Amino acid sequence: MQYMLLIHEDESSYAGENGAATLEATLAGHMKLMEELGAAGVAFSGNRLREAATATTIRYENGGEGTLHDGPFAETHEELGGYYIVEAADHDEAVRWARKIPIPGKGAIEIRPVWED
Repeated sequence: MQYMLLIHEDESSYAGENGAATLEATLAGHMKLMEELGAAGVAFSGNRLREAATATTIRYENGGEGTLHDGPFAETHEELGGYYIVEAADHDEAVRWARKIPIPGKGAIEIRPVWED
């Protein structure tokens, strides 16, 4: 079964004096995770997303056409920074892989099964 691991993180972790070093360490952690997934024979894909300021959201209320908004339109300081899609035997295995995703500072990993036909 496929699981999507959505990476929600505080983009401000990559700003300031230590921002570049934090980004470098985080990317190194992602490279390590991808090596582990490959070595374990786990089918996976994923992408890093551009900053939340580049997002556009269509907000729907009571049906209709929806209104266009700049940004992710979230009531949080954590933004969707990227994702992995992994093939896992079950939810527990997906959780084990998700725990290996590096998050600097505050953040969360949302684990959701992919709807399969």
